[in-house]
Amino acid sequence: MMRVRVQRIESFRDLDGNLGKRIELVQEETTPRFAIRPVSEEAKMVQDMVRVLQQQIPLLNIQSQIFMPKIILFLTEREYEELGVDFDVNQIYDVELSDHAIKFRKAY
Repeated sequence: MMRVRVQRIESFRDLDGNLGKRIELVQEETTPRFAIRPVSEEAKMVQDMVRVLQQQIPLLNIQSQIFMPKIILFLTEREYEELGVDFDVNQIYDVELSDHAIKFRKAY
């Protein structure tokens, strides 16, 4: 079982001209981030400097905002309706892969 978040939903047309949806799911972090307390005074000073630089220059913090898609679904409108899952951006789902099937369950 894995936990994913809907990153993006886009409309598209397939080769036959049918409307469809492209749904991009990224893996949600299950381990909480926590601050590592530096042992030495030098390490504490470096950590403080990095924190100040990240606040002053937002580009240094962009790495935490880039996500690699875990699953990308290309579904026609009919397939989307048959799947029976109403995907919304930023909604979190638990995904179970078993018995040659993918099951989506909304996480609460």
